[in-house]
Amino acid sequence: MNFNIRGDKIVVTDSIKNYIEEKISKLDKYFKEDLEAKVLIKVANGLQKVEVMIPTKKFTIRAEAAHSDLYAAIDKVQDILERQIRKHNTRIRDKYKKEIVPEFNFEVDIDEDVEVNKIVKRKTIDIKPMDEEEAILQMELLNHDFFMFKNIDEECISVIYKRKDGEYGIINSK
Repeated sequence: MNFNIRGDKIVVTDSIKNYIEEKISKLDKYFKEDLEAKVLIKVANGLQKVEVMIPTKKFTIRAEAAHSDLYAAIDKVQDILERQIRKHNTRIRDKYKKEIVPEFNFEVDIDEDVEVNKIVKRKTIDIKPMDEEEAILQMELLNHDFFMFKNIDEECISVIYKRKDGEYGIINSK
């Protein structure tokens, strides 16, 4: 695996580079072809944040982790990436079984007891007309991360959601 390691507000030393390469290279067993891992290291609010993206021809694997210790964040992101690969291995194999996906190695032994995402609850809601401020209030009162409503300002169905940075985002339908 090739590496593109960058630092944002942090100097990437040789020891950090070597540790990242050692940890992320463990994922090579899942890939037949040589891929490039793009790694970004950031410092924000006293936390060391590591983002890793491995683009392939058919899909992209991405993970991020934050920790007060950089090496712990690297370990964490490597675990997340491996868990994603294990979790989605069957789904990827089934989706691309008609096509050849040369960069992914399906022969690796993977625990079959890894859960596949499935819908465990289904709800039907009454969408009420309201403005964005009222929707934010409703979402906060329900202690949810998102809220669906009929937007009277935009005259469409909207979903308002809480972002990781604490701000709000909105998705509008056409």
